[in-house]
Amino acid sequence: MEIRILHLKEGAAMAEGTAVIIDVFRAFSLETWLYEWGAEMIYPAADLVLAYRLKQEHPDYVLIGERHGKILPGFDFGNSPSTVNPEKIRGKTVVHTTSAGTQGVSLASGADEILSGSLLNASAIARYLKQKNPDIVSLVCMGWEGQKDTEEDVLCAEYIRSILEGHPLEDIAEQAENLKYTEGKKFFDPSQQDVFPQGDFAMCIAHDRFDFVIRMEADGDLVRTEKVLI
Repeated sequence: MEIRILHLKEGAAMAEGTAVIIDVFRAFSLETWLYEWGAEMIYPAADLVLAYRLKQEHPDYVLIGERHGKILPGFDFGNSPSTVNPEKIRGKTVVHTTSAGTQGVSLASGADEILSGSLLNASAIARYLKQKNPDIVSLVCMGWEGQKDTEEDVLCAEYIRSILEGHPLEDIAEQAENLKYTEGKKFFDPSQQDVFPQGDFAMCIAHDRFDFVIRMEADGDLVRTEKVLI
């Protein structure tokens, strides 16, 4: 198995084999929570116009997402796990659009298979990859808006790689907690609590909390997701 760590939108476009599109703060941490809360289906949408169209066609869909971190007009929730009401998610179809993670999914058209990536299910992702044993694994760190690397996505990629290579990072809990001093410091900034509430931080760094992966595949102009227990 050849393991490649790629970066940003350019890396997503270069992804081959099985691609893991990583967005820890916060897109794919949030989608992991949404499935844990009982979402029926999640459609990650790169295109904002598509997201609004789906909501118009299906008023019962839950619209979640952001641009530049902020909730979008007419959306039910922003891209913030600590502010989503789980009772509004159970049994629902969610349309989710973000500035980085969902963009990466759209760009990774050269991959044979796509998974979302987060610290919450990193070990489950590694187990899935070991079972499938693809020739190439592309771990794509989407960073901030797909344009600037961020520490949490690189850490997640390195952690998944370390498990695949048989020597898991022993200090993953400490490294995840220390993200509060780098990219995660925004969650502790009193002036940004409306966009990056502190509660999101703990919900995004709880490594290996869940034993499932999220697979993604094209369905016409949509991307369908599937929760797969591992």
